[in-house]
Order: sequence, then structure tokens, then C-alpha cells
Amino acid sequence: MEIATFLPAHFDQWLPLAQAYKTFYETVLPDEAYAHTWQRLLQADEVYGFGAWVDGRLVGITHYLFHVNVWTAPVCYLQDLFVDPAARGAGVAGALIHRVGQVARERGAPRMYWGTHHTNARARRLYDQVGDNKGFILYNYKMS
Repeated sequence: MEIATFLPAHFDQWLPLAQAYKTFYETVLPDEAYAHTWQRLLQADEVYGFGAWVDGRLVGITHYLFHVNVWTAPVCYLQDLFVDPAARGAGVAGALIHRVGQVARERGAPRMYWGTHHTNARARRLYDQVGDNKGFILYNYKMS
């Protein structure tokens, strides 16, 4: 598995996964929203992303950002995480989370967090291994 940032040529592989992610959460977006998000990911100055490739095929995506925190240095918010259903159970989601966590550490973020729907039991099993559930279905990455 290769975890890497997105390049312009990856759009045609990224789009179906981004759409499937939004469909999973019953969200409908216009095509322009996907195009805008893609451009922001390529600029990588406010919003960032990684893809996970297996045998040249994009099988997982994550999008994240850093934001100010009233009490600490900026924190990392892992906003989106999606793995192709055919690739689930192979460590893709965990690898993407850990890669974002590595970037968060490198940037000096004291915390990385994400959320999920309380019914997403499969994802929560992984999140309970790599994060701390604070009771808000909000996860803090284990930075040490």
C-alpha cells in the first residue's frame, strides 16, 4: 500500500470515492463542490489530503485541516475518511489515520481528532484502537 498526496491526474480516481463517502452520510453535493474541494486539496494551503493506493488503484481517501485552538497550538481535524468497501479490513483506514497523525506531530499539533456517526460500528472498532472516545463520538489521536 502506498499513502501519498494527490496529484492532478488522480481526480478521476478520487471523485468516485469522494462521492461514495458523501452518499454514505446521505449528503448530496453539486459537481462544483467536488471540483472546488479538489482544487483546494491540490493547493494544500488550508485543506490537505492523502490517498491510499493498492496495485495502482486508489482505495482510500482522507481530508484534513489544521485550525486554531483557544487554549493550545493549532489542532488537526481529520474531516473525511473513506475506504472502498472492497478494500475494507486490509488496514487502509488505519494507515491513512496514522499518516495524518504523523503530519500532525510534525506540525506540532497537540491533538488530532475526528468524529463519526454513532451507528458506524465497523469504523468505531478501529477508532477505539487508535483514538480515545471522549463521550462525544469525538476521537483524539494518541500522540505518544
